[in-house]
Amino acid sequence: MGKMVFNILATFAEFKVDLPRMRTREGMAVARAKGKLKGKQPKLTARQQSHLSITSLASTPSPTCGALLRQPLSSTASSNGSSATVHMRVVYD
Repeated sequence: MGKMVFNILATFAEFKVDLPRMRTREGMAVARAKGKLKGKQPKLTARQQSHLSITSLASTPSPTCGALLRQPLSSTASSNGSSATVHMRVVYD
């Protein structure tokens, strides 16, 4: 008899836990239908994404994905300061 009462109480507890979950899903479905739920906004603009895809296709990744800068960046500017050239050395393992 005690086992049956415990199972009934467990069923009610499980139902009580599922109620907020079901209500949340229903609310999200309604918001999505109204166009109010769009999800997380992208961090990059379309222009930045296209630039990133072009540059990633042009470069060759390191086989160990450990393309570390072994030397610090050094920059040199022209005498009038109008433009600067940055030199980097990337060593692939």
